[in-house]
Amino acid sequence: MSLNKAQKEAVSHKEGPCLVLAGPGSGKTLTIAKRIEYLIKVYKVRPEEILVITFTKYAAGEMRDRFQYVMEGRRLPVTFGTFHGIFYGILKWAYKLDRSNILSEEEKNQLLKEILKQMDWEQTEKSQEADFLQELSEEIGNVGNNAVDIEFYESRRFPKDKFRELYRIYETEKKKYRKLDFEDMLIWCRKLFFERPDLLAKWQEKYHYVLVDEFQDINQVQYEVIRMLAAPENNLFVVGDDDQSVYGFRGAKPGIMKDFMRDYPEAKRILLDINYRSNAHIVKGALRVIGHNKDRYEKEIQPFREAQETVHVQETQDPLDESKYILKEIQEYMKKGVALNQMAVLYRTGEDARVLAETFTQYQIPFSMKERIYHLYEHFVCMDMNCYFRLAVGTYDRGDFLEIANRPKRYLSRGSMEETPVTYESLRRFYCDKEWMQDRIDQLEWDMKMIRTKTPYAAIQYIRKSIGYDEFLKEYALGHQMEYSELKEIMDELQERTKDFQTLPEWLAHVEEYKHTLQMQRQQRGNGNGTGDGVTCLTMHGAKGLEYEVVFVIESNEGVTPYKKAGTPEELEEERRLFYVAMTRAKKKLFITYVKEKNGKSKTPSRFIDELLVTV
Repeated sequence: MSLNKAQKEAVSHKEGPCLVLAGPGSGKTLTIAKRIEYLIKVYKVRPEEILVITFTKYAAGEMRDRFQYVMEGRRLPVTFGTFHGIFYGILKWAYKLDRSNILSEEEKNQLLKEILKQMDWEQTEKSQEADFLQELSEEIGNVGNNAVDIEFYESRRFPKDKFRELYRIYETEKKKYRKLDFEDMLIWCRKLFFERPDLLAKWQEKYHYVLVDEFQDINQVQYEVIRMLAAPENNLFVVGDDDQSVYGFRGAKPGIMKDFMRDYPEAKRILLDINYRSNAHIVKGALRVIGHNKDRYEKEIQPFREAQETVHVQETQDPLDESKYILKEIQEYMKKGVALNQMAVLYRTGEDARVLAETFTQYQIPFSMKERIYHLYEHFVCMDMNCYFRLAVGTYDRGDFLEIANRPKRYLSRGSMEETPVTYESLRRFYCDKEWMQDRIDQLEWDMKMIRTKTPYAAIQYIRKSIGYDEFLKEYALGHQMEYSELKEIMDELQERTKDFQTLPEWLAHVEEYKHTLQMQRQQRGNGNGTGDGVTCLTMHGAKGLEYEVVFVIESNEGVTPYKKAGTPEELEEERRLFYVAMTRAKKKLFITYVKEKNGKSKTPSRFIDELLVTV
């Protein structure tokens, strides 16, 4: 395992602070492992005095395994852990805590649901509840990660005053039950070190050398605690790449890497300047894109691999055409001997992969999704359409009647649907003394007859316009403080998706088959088998740290990447960093695709494509 010049310089660094800028594929894991070996073998540092911190259990385990490999299998008491794991250990020692004091994700979600109910804060549909709670949880975490007083915190996603009230109740409830969430482990540790310098001194005596991986992902609280822990010797060795800082929504700040050189003016700065992963075309193209960011360290990165296959940019008509183009290319690379699990499709958000996942299912291409699998048919709008379709083909299910009875408003009460099975006749019997309700029931039955023989596309058009479902959505959006445009977009996408189907039963069968496939995916992820032998489909965030022979970056359009909500220069730079991360996952071949239209609306290519293609 020979090292290049920059890696050797990093490995042999002895004392004091050091910042290692490690770009994609630059061998940072090997460099950290070899540095630990060097500290022990050459500088005679005791293994138990070395602390190595990263962000995930997986990364910590990988680092431990690499170090053990470097040490030829010898097990030494170097501490490897995550920020949360290390900080929890400190709190456990100081406060005699145990696992019962930790608020699990399930407990946290339950607590948030109770608070929302107490506040009478109306949420989205049940099918969207998990996403809502996830966003709420992230926002709560952001308060702690940035060490901001809630009185001055401006929520990015929720009404300011409402969110502050919820946060205060949440904090009170946690204290009542003596519970800590993940962010508390960081905040409490910071508080402990500030208030108990004697305890801080004990931990400083324990660890004389602190190494931090993925330093670009650090937040303010983590940085403050690590600085305290490394003092007074300041043997703080941090490795990261400011160009790959993409977790702003979690409080990560690439500016902290700049602060490091300000806080430690005597620090050595080393650039690992060779990319061993990607071919020269990919490396140079990615550097052209990221070079448009202003707030970054300038870097000259050299590719180790020769210029082989060029970066391919492909225009497609719409998401369906895009998915079929990717399918064709995957099949071509399979013929060339590239394994499916060495190919990946990356996208900005899970919603961008909906058509692709369906196409893979339809053409029986094995694939795996590492993150939560969200699909269009989980949305209440799509479930409503399927209820209408099932009623139209003569399936009299009480649940279907209940779902769409008043979408739009027909004034059908729940009590009118107690009879089993629910039929139009049973509804008429219930309202036998109300002629105006008889007319409404007659109209519902007539509408179902009208759509029975239509194509799914034409049936949805009828439900939207003739039955009045679009008007219902406008009222729904108003009552739930949502943008009608978001619901209309779901409706448009669903309608576009049905174009290839001729009958309602054919469409309903397709939806069930697709849902079954995704259910199997969920079970595989639950059993720890999320990768499998198929094509890997994951978000740009989820792709960080991974690499594949062939990578497709899809829907590279304005409003998608950069994301439509990225309004400030700082947010735009983070979007560019995210695109850079996506590009640099590819080793051999990189495809970047964009669509001309989506749901009947014209779309423009991402500005990042121009930055890639135009050499300044």
